[in-house]
Amino acid sequence: MQLKELEERMHAFVTNKGWYEEDSPRQQSPRNLAISLAVEAAEILEHFQWQDELKDRDSLAGELADVALYLLQISSITGIDLEQAILDKLAENESRQWPYP
Repeated sequence: MQLKELEERMHAFVTNKGWYEEDSPRQQSPRNLAISLAVEAAEILEHFQWQDELKDRDSLAGELADVALYLLQISSITGIDLEQAILDKLAENESRQWPYP
């Protein structure tokens, strides 16, 4: 499945829940979505808090999916082509040098 197809399915889900409605208690603004993204990213960290090994791979997969969905939604509603942004960043990083510790 292509990134655009995932984005369309994400929008369909959010629309079906009514979260794009003006009176929605879950207003889908870039600010609110960025906060939600940070919360979900923190939930990824919980999988490794106080332990080095992953205990629940399926739960982690769900949290990673949540992060990906918020990224898709933020990029879409702000008019950023996430696929192109990723490709541009990879190209930029090709020429970067990181100092060895």
